[in-house]
Amino acid sequence: STANAPEDDAPNRYSRTDRTTYSRYSRDANSSGSSIPSNALEKRIEELERELAKERQENTRLMKMTQDKEELIGKLREEIDLLNR
Repeated sequence: STANAPEDDAPNRYSRTDRTTYSRYSRDANSSGSSIPSNALEKRIEELERELAKERQENTRLMKMTQDKEELIGKLREEIDLLNR
């Protein structure tokens, strides 16, 4: 179950500072020719970041549930082995 741990680090590869810098760069690039106002893009980015945070929380919760169930399965197998003896 710990084999999934590196996957959890993948979304965190870039720090918030890096994302902010990238967002600023994107905003400047978009303002020169985009018809979408940067304010709308900022709001969308914030919305997506909140959604991402919720999804990460849900992922963490599901991983914990999976680990708990794997532990329970292991204990039940041990108990079955003992009963079979």
